[in-house]
Amino acid sequence: MKIRKYTENDRQHIVEIYRQSKLDELRYEGAKHVLLPLEQDRKRFSQLMESDIYVCEKNHVIAYGAHCGAEIRALFVAPDDRGGGVGRRLLEHLLSVIAKPATLSVAASNYPAILLYRQFMFEVVEEFEATYNGKGVKAYRMQQLMGGRANATLS
Repeated sequence: MKIRKYTENDRQHIVEIYRQSKLDELRYEGAKHVLLPLEQDRKRFSQLMESDIYVCEKNHVIAYGAHCGAEIRALFVAPDDRGGGVGRRLLEHLLSVIAKPATLSVAASNYPAILLYRQFMFEVVEEFEATYNGKGVKAYRMQQLMGGRANATLS
């Protein structure tokens, strides 16, 4: 598995990973959400394109992550490649190239992502209302504690 900087040739891969993955992060929400394709979501697409993007590939791109300054703006793994540590390795890479303390936003109901972030010493510092495709989503702003990574899984 290799992590490298995004190139324009990767664009369709990240659009497809987003299509396959975006609604997964909202699956525990009370409201049903309808996918808004990444390239049609002007705000998210613009924020992504102004960020430093990295892709993770085996024979093809299987995940991507992005940051702008100390803010992690994206971390998506293709569904077929989850559970093997891809997200963890990509998060480690992002944390190695950004200023500290790192921050990110996550849907409050995205329990798998929150558990991963807590393993890297992120804590909730703010709760706010975000929107996705016109529907409200309770979200957390998380910030990494100085000192980096926990040795044990936090619950």
